Amino acid sequence: MIKTLDTLHRWIGGLIGLLLALLGLSGAILVHKEEWIGLPHAADPLNGDLGTVAATTEKLMSLPGDPQGIIYASPRLGLHQLRFEEGGLYASQSGGVVSRWASQWERPEIWLFDFHHHLFTGDFGEWVSGIAGLCALFFIISGAILWWRTRRTFQFRLWPKRMSRPAIVMQHRDLGIIVAPLLLLSVVTGTMMLFRPFAMVMIAPFGSVSEAAKALEPPKYMGGPLAAKPDYTAMLTEARQRFPDAEFRILSLPRKAGDPISLRMKQQAEWLPNGRSTLWFDAATGKLLGSRDALAMAPGAQAFNIAYPLHAGKVGGLPYRLALTVSGLAMALLGSLTVWTFWFRRPKPAKRPAKKAALVTN
Repeated sequence: MIKTLDTLHRWIGGLIGLLLALLGLSGAILVHKEEWIGLPHAADPLNGDLGTVAATTEKLMSLPGDPQGIIYASPRLGLHQLRFEEGGLYASQSGGVVSRWASQWERPEIWLFDFHHHLFTGDFGEWVSGIAGLCALFFIISGAILWWRTRRTFQFRLWPKRMSRPAIVMQHRDLGIIVAPLLLLSVVTGTMMLFRPFAMVMIAPFGSVSEAAKALEPPKYMGGPLAAKPDYTAMLTEARQRFPDAEFRILSLPRKAGDPISLRMKQQAEWLPNGRSTLWFDAATGKLLGSRDALAMAPGAQAFNIAYPLHAGKVGGLPYRLALTVSGLAMALLGSLTVWTFWFRRPKPAKRPAKKAALVTN
C-alpha cells in the first residue's frame, strides 16, 4: 500500500508539478497586487460618499466605448476599474482616467490573474486548474502519510543541502510537512471556487447543501432593453437605502437584452471583498426588481463565500498575506524541484553483475 502510494505521489508530481509551481508562484504575487500596481491615486483612501460615487459613476459610464461595468475602489486600491468589451481603464475616485489598456497583456495584474484562474483558456483552464487542485490535495495527504515513516530523520531546510536527488527528496519531504497546513488551506479554498461539487462537500457540515446551492444561484429577472442613459444615481441611492453601511463594489450592465443591471455591495460583516449583497434593476426603467442580503443567506452559502477571501488573502491583513506568500512560494519550490528530480535526476538502474559462464567439460 505504501509503495503504491509512493509511486503515485512521484509520478503525478512529475507530470503536474510544474503547473502547481506556476500556480503557487502567481498566487504569491497576486496576493500583493494592490501594493505593486503603482499607479497614481492607487493609494488614495476610499471615499464612499454617495454623492461622489454617483457623480463618478455617471461620468465613467458615459465614456465612449460602451463600458460594461465598474469595479469600484476598495480600501486597499483607491482606483475604479472600468471594463469594456475589449480592454479597460483605471480612474481616480473623482473620475479622472489614470491608465487605459486595449489588451490584458498591457496590465500585468490582469494577465497574471487570468493565468492563475483560467490558464489563459477560459472555462477549460478552470477545469485544468481544478484537477491540479485535487492532485495537490492528494499530494498533501499522501505526503504526510509517507513522511511519517521517516519522521525520525526530520531536518528543517529551506533549500536542499546538495542538488542531488537524495538531498532534494529529503528537503521536499521535510519542508512539505512544515507547510502542509498552509498548503491545505490554499488548495482547499482554491479548488472550492473551481469545482462546485467539491465546494458542496466542504460546506456540508455548515448546513443544507441544497439550500446553499439555491442561495448561490442568481435569481432570474426579466426587464426591458438597456436605456440610452440609465439613472445610475437613482440606483445607487436605492442601494444605499437598502444597505446603509455597505460599500459599492461592482456595477454590471446586462449581457443580453432583458437581463437586469446588477449592483454588488459589501456589508461590513462580509469577508468577501466584492460582497455578495446584490441588487437587480430593470435596465430600461431603473426600477428595483429584487435584492439579496448576503448575511441572510443559508449558512452553507455563507461558508462558501468565505473561501475566496481566505484563498486570496482578503482578510487578516499583512500577516495573513505573508503566510499565503509562504504557501505559494513553498508550492513553487516543491513543484519545480519535484519535476527536476523526476525527469532529470532519476536514479539509474542498478547494474547486475555479469554471471560467469560455467565451464563445460567433456
